[in-house]
Amino acid sequence: MLYSTAAEWRAAANRKVLVFGMSGLGKTHLSGLLRGSGDWFHYSIDYRIGTRYLGEAIVDNAKAEAMKVPFLRDLLLSDSIYIASNITFENLSPVATWLGKPGDPDKGGLPMEEYVRRQEAFRQGEIAALRDTAFFADRAQALYGYEHFICDTGGSICEWVDADNPDDPLLRELADECLLVWIKGDDAHTEELIRRFDRAPKPMAYQPEFLSRVWSEYLTENKCVESDVNPDEFVRWTYAQALAHRQPRYQAMAKWGVTITPDQISALRNEADFTDLIAGCLPD
Repeated sequence: MLYSTAAEWRAAANRKVLVFGMSGLGKTHLSGLLRGSGDWFHYSIDYRIGTRYLGEAIVDNAKAEAMKVPFLRDLLLSDSIYIASNITFENLSPVATWLGKPGDPDKGGLPMEEYVRRQEAFRQGEIAALRDTAFFADRAQALYGYEHFICDTGGSICEWVDADNPDDPLLRELADECLLVWIKGDDAHTEELIRRFDRAPKPMAYQPEFLSRVWSEYLTENKCVESDVNPDEFVRWTYAQALAHRQPRYQAMAKWGVTITPDQISALRNEADFTDLIAGCLPD
């Protein structure tokens, strides 16, 4: 690990951490708390994906929908209006909307072929954004003068690494740059995430093998074809399975760093509390 002991962590002039775990357990909340201290640079992987690696695709998708409306089409073709993505750390909806859900086009679904293409584009974008971590850590200090750095990852980071391989190139690169911090939820947190998702199902990125399996199982169990699939029902049906699929992958990644809980994050009041929390996870 980047910091071998609590004393080394406390004495570090430049603390760098990368937080990972299920979406909704506090990664962005923690990042915002530290950013608010004025000493921490917040690097959001999803924000980087949406502004750098999928920015044009997101805007083009919105333009394609607008071009279906004659009134907007005329304004776009005459350069009278323009369309832009208003993505922020707290509002990543443009990325999710572009990623979409598969199924019946009359219910907002995408053809599976297009859905798989977008999944692959997102995978490539996320890996590229993760590999930009060292660049932004250096930039934060050299250009802006931030003492500390937090990388706020997406929930799908565990899909693109093999944590059981000590030479996994992406994990090795990240662990050499930051202290990896797993935000580990318990069964109650998982149940709450499932309830929350059921109320408002959102697009997700899936490991290709997992997506292929659950899609085939869904069609078989429901005796339907692609065009019959209700997009929201499919992602609802898939969500709990996706969480179960990711849990052991997060667990394996945890060996590369330290583990904290959402309740511990909720109890934090300031940067000093976070420093103490991480110190308590490291050997004396």
